[in-house]
Amino acid sequence: MDRTIKAAMLAALVTGGAAALPAGAASPGWYEVYGVSDDDMLKMRAGPGTGFNIILGLPNGTALRVHRCEQTGSTRWCEVSLERARGLRGYVSAAYIRERDRR
Repeated sequence: MDRTIKAAMLAALVTGGAAALPAGAASPGWYEVYGVSDDDMLKMRAGPGTGFNIILGLPNGTALRVHRCEQTGSTRWCEVSLERARGLRGYVSAAYIRERDRR
């Protein structure tokens, strides 16, 4: 078996799939956009990377459902849908989402 494949399999076993989720997340679920500057928006893209078309911009506080995440280069991208438009799906950088406060 190729060393690269063995290394990938070992990494998957060690992390238990945790690498597929946003940092600090225990499981897919509800998150919100945060950390975007006031004069900007988080870009929801058609695929996991900056080379994909922008679907729309999301301001801080936008509620998202995370379905899955993947690493592309040095960035973790999460496939998400909007709370208020669940049929609309795209990808956002995991660096700009956090678990939603359920108070």
